[in-house]
Amino acid sequence: MVKVIGIDATNIRGGGGLTHLVELLESINLTKTDFDRVVIWGGASVLKKLNDRPWLIKRNPSALNKGLLKRVLWQYLFLSKAAVDELCTVLFVPGGSYAGSFHPVVTMSQNLLPFEMNELLRYGWTLFTPKLLLLRLIQSRTFKNCEGVIFLTEYARKTVLAVTGNLLGRTCIIPHGLSPRFNLAPKPQKSLAEYDDSNPYRILYVSIIDEYKHQWHVVRAVAALRKKGWPIAIDLVGPAYQPALKRLNAVIDSTDARDNWVHYHGSIPFEELHSQYARADLGIFASSCENMPNILLEMMSSGLPIACSNRGPMPEILLDSGVYFDPESVDQILSALLCLIKSPRLRTQLSEKSYSYAWQYSWTQCVSETFNFINEVALKYRKNN
Repeated sequence: MVKVIGIDATNIRGGGGLTHLVELLESINLTKTDFDRVVIWGGASVLKKLNDRPWLIKRNPSALNKGLLKRVLWQYLFLSKAAVDELCTVLFVPGGSYAGSFHPVVTMSQNLLPFEMNELLRYGWTLFTPKLLLLRLIQSRTFKNCEGVIFLTEYARKTVLAVTGNLLGRTCIIPHGLSPRFNLAPKPQKSLAEYDDSNPYRILYVSIIDEYKHQWHVVRAVAALRKKGWPIAIDLVGPAYQPALKRLNAVIDSTDARDNWVHYHGSIPFEELHSQYARADLGIFASSCENMPNILLEMMSSGLPIACSNRGPMPEILLDSGVYFDPESVDQILSALLCLIKSPRLRTQLSEKSYSYAWQYSWTQCVSETFNFINEVALKYRKNN
């Protein structure tokens, strides 16, 4: 029997979802799985990033090159028939939203924001709030109706199940992996006395500027360090949600009007991101809502000492190899930074420990576990039906 896995990439456009998809298909040796070929439906820009393989069939209906509404309608009206026509054994929906009639289906939880009400409500009376609430309803229904759901962390699983209740299908936890590009051994840690304003101690925060990322609190904490006369600079890297960027810029204008030590670089291509980690001395991650904090993993594997938010799955990933803080407390962020900056010895210990932890997250293992889980779900469905 020929076994075909269908992949629904209709709602994958970029970011972590696209990275996961590319790594999934790049790292798999299909001959070592129970599948014979893979059929994927997606937009032309997404399919272009996937290397051609003899067993990979790319399908690009014109609707998938258009706006969200047309893509959602195509998925709802045509995907199930397309999966049947391609003789799919199972359909994998990494985007987390599915309302078709084809079964069995395995999906993924990659966005936790709709499931954390306190975080969702940070957007207030904007159009983004009802969008997240709608996504909460759609993904909850998807998870309940699918035969299998993949979670990226235990924290994410517990958070989603607190909203949906127990699911009828199988669940598992399969974290994302790491690209070897981020493999940088920890640097020798120097005293702050070896830095000056022409060669400042560089703190790096990589993440979208958004309501739950709290970059403005980080800038205020660094400003307090600068007032002590310490030669410290902070680099902020990532795209921006405009209301949050406006809030950040207001804080920057009030603390560093001459642009001496706060440097916002905007969005940098993922392929070039490792160079930012290489020039940094310390990493900070101040998010209060994450599903799988890939950026935290990248900092760990880049050998940086890390000051980290104590929320969400961050302690599950970083374990005992960082200094934690409440991301909404400038005082706690300041204390965490002080703790690390004042002690080269502590920085050495923690960076070496986090570096060793990071490499348990491999794409090879992620891909193997993902395909095995999808196959197990397909076999159970066929046995019961």
